[in-house]
Amino acid sequence: MKDMKATELREKSVPELEAMIREEKAALFKARRDLVFRQSADTTGLKTRRHNIARILTVITEKQRGNS
Repeated sequence: MKDMKATELREKSVPELEAMIREEKAALFKARRDLVFRQSADTTGLKTRRHNIARILTVITEKQRGNS
């Protein structure tokens, strides 16, 4: 899992971004579940995934408003 750049995201279409949102949310759910069941101790991954989701949502909003 890497930190996504907004410039990379702006090059993608809205359907691609929505697919990425679904993947990130599923991965966030799995990471939270693993943390609860003590299968993982990676708490920084949660923060990175939440930030990625926020970036993607921001770019989707920009594209829908026609700002990009």
